[in-house]
Amino acid sequence: MFRNPFIPHDKARIAILDSRADNEIKANLINLGLKLIETCKCEDLYDSISYHPDIVIHPINHEKVIVAPNVYDYYKDTLKFYGIKVVEGEKKLSRNYPENIAYNVARISKYAIHNTKFTDEKLKFYMKKEGIDLINVKQGYTKCSLAIISESAAITSDCSIYKELKKYGIDVLFIKEGFIELPNLNYGFIGGATGMISENELLISGIMNDHPSLHDINDFLKKYKIKPIYLSDKKIIDIGSIITF
Repeated sequence: MFRNPFIPHDKARIAILDSRADNEIKANLINLGLKLIETCKCEDLYDSISYHPDIVIHPINHEKVIVAPNVYDYYKDTLKFYGIKVVEGEKKLSRNYPENIAYNVARISKYAIHNTKFTDEKLKFYMKKEGIDLINVKQGYTKCSLAIISESAAITSDCSIYKELKKYGIDVLFIKEGFIELPNLNYGFIGGATGMISENELLISGIMNDHPSLHDINDFLKKYKIKPIYLSDKKIIDIGSIITF
């Protein structure tokens, strides 16, 4: 059986988080029993995403991650204390799209979703070893764009991802784009504002009161018996995903 590395087996004990995240978010994660691993800055990326974990890290499985060479030494030294093996990727990231998307790969069921022309080759190798099939889409920031809520269900505002995943029997809720903060950019994405702490609990970086798809999102979460945990009273913000183990 395929196990999504973005969904913990049991209650997560570790969260990798943008170190710039609001103190309220950090405090609430700690109160949930999580040990925080705060990201370092990737100097080669533009500022809005320079601390985002899902840009530089991809969990191959629940015990192993692949990390961009730019920040490999930091995560190798940090994660080894938690029994997580860190593999150095081949592609060194640079500032502009598509040179910054090699590890921002979404996963659901037995599939990895990405613009496969730009996926790191070593990551492809390890996913093939895991029995993961690649689905090619136009979008390069697929992990940012996809909130995974179960092994067979997800939420996105990206039309190309939505249409492609429906072909593979994935239940996808299509929501209105925007209404999620991302400093210095027009808006952020639902995948980058969320992360699973357990199989039935979804961490959300902030409140979504003004999101036009809020009713649909709540209904979709109820359908899969997912409890939303809001980490802040401020507006939902894209923090590059909350990656948990």
